[in-house]
Amino acid sequence: VLTSHAMLVPWGLYAQEIGLVEQLSQVSIAQRSRDHTPQAKLLEFLVAILAGCAYLQDISLGAHPLDKDSAVAQAWGQPGWADYSGVSRTLQQCDEATVTEIQAALAEVSRPFIAREVQRAMKTENQLVYDGDLTGRPVSHSSTTYPDAAYGWMGDDIHFGYQAAMVSMHSPSYSRLWLSVEHHPGDVVSATQAEAMIHVAEASTGVRPWRRTDLLEQRIADLANQLEQAEVKRVRAQRQQSKAASRLVETEQKHRFWLDQVKKLNTQYQARQRPERPYSHLAKARRKLTTWVGRMERRQQELVRIEQRLVRCQTKVEGLHSQLERLQQRLQLFIQDNETNLAPVRIIFRLDGGFGSADNLTLLIEMGYTVYTKATNPHQLRLFRRRITPSTNWTRIGKNAEMVAWREQTIASCPYPLDVALERFYTGATVQHGLLVHFGDEAVTTDLRGWFHFYNQRQTIEAGIKEGKQVFQMHHLKVRSPAGLVIQELFAAFAGKFVRWAAVWLHEACVDLPPPLSAP
Repeated sequence: VLTSHAMLVPWGLYAQEIGLVEQLSQVSIAQRSRDHTPQAKLLEFLVAILAGCAYLQDISLGAHPLDKDSAVAQAWGQPGWADYSGVSRTLQQCDEATVTEIQAALAEVSRPFIAREVQRAMKTENQLVYDGDLTGRPVSHSSTTYPDAAYGWMGDDIHFGYQAAMVSMHSPSYSRLWLSVEHHPGDVVSATQAEAMIHVAEASTGVRPWRRTDLLEQRIADLANQLEQAEVKRVRAQRQQSKAASRLVETEQKHRFWLDQVKKLNTQYQARQRPERPYSHLAKARRKLTTWVGRMERRQQELVRIEQRLVRCQTKVEGLHSQLERLQQRLQLFIQDNETNLAPVRIIFRLDGGFGSADNLTLLIEMGYTVYTKATNPHQLRLFRRRITPSTNWTRIGKNAEMVAWREQTIASCPYPLDVALERFYTGATVQHGLLVHFGDEAVTTDLRGWFHFYNQRQTIEAGIKEGKQVFQMHHLKVRSPAGLVIQELFAAFAGKFVRWAAVWLHEACVDLPPPLSAP
């Protein structure tokens, strides 16, 4: 049988062998079957992504219509393919429950491959390496039909659309395996997504590092001391506020007394037509009233200042109390994690600079990760640039790049000491700077070239994102339903893993083939 989609045939046979077709055929979709089941049309959507269809209508109207290719349909265990309009209607019928089932189905198929790569990585490298990033999915600025789309920073500019939070694992066999992808509105920023990405990655691999409960316990103790001191200041401010309020009441009483005296004496002087002399009772009463008016204004201002101080003290106490409760809950969770973690592993998490907030760094450290990231806060960059003097010894780590580093530095509000390196890049007549951050056992400050190149091996996830956009056409959003958009993200990420698994399978099944190309 002739086909214009040659690779889709062996991929279909492989999909049946690993149970992918069976798993997706069990997904519940609230739609009646006519010529094609909704599950078959869902599978067709995945095949269209593997085929590199830029638009959904390419299924039927492209140069080589997929829905006319019976050889591909048979390879994927289907009697035929539906028109693209039918695929569109099925995706519109999908909902959150459908998405959950699809996630479970893809996870079930992926589980043995990921587990095997985890074992191989631990055997060969004694560690796992995760990479995390947030990538934009821009749409037309004038569009009004994309649900929950929003303006956000995508690439080097502000765009309208969505964001995808993605985590990949370095794989000894496949170079890169996607562990998770989460679909978000365009205004979501990296700093808010690190914790969710960690939990999804751990669920995907089934392993995690030993939680650093000792560090967390010490932080809780320090926070408890801060709370105790803040409580003392709050009680002091409350007492001062009570005294100031009492003084104001006494002053107001005096003010009213002398105001009444002035009014009474003024009435008497007018009734007797008696002139007011400088040392008369009326003049003395007026001077007393003026004194108490000024004193009352000062008492009022004093009370306002003390009440403002009390509000600040109460706000700090409430904030510390809330933070302490949150950390105590985290500690209990981490203790349970360690009790059930029979085989903790060492995991390195390399993250884009957008994730390098103090809260994210602190959380990753306490969760047991070795962290490599960048600090993008301009203030922090300025602080370390001010340390540079004419005698600073820079280390060349690339053709146009140099670094200088410091051990155990305090950065932002992260409570743990970090290794920090200032980068300097020469780009023509200009010089650019960056700030690398590290937490872990490696002596990175004595091997700046190794630090620089290891962090920049994050290019593997950037290559994966580029592959998704250009090969699996993720720069074209093929659907506009909420569930459909998420399904497209899930299928494109799965496609990036699937083609690598299939390449190895084909090489092993066809012994005369040349070895598969290594993944970028």
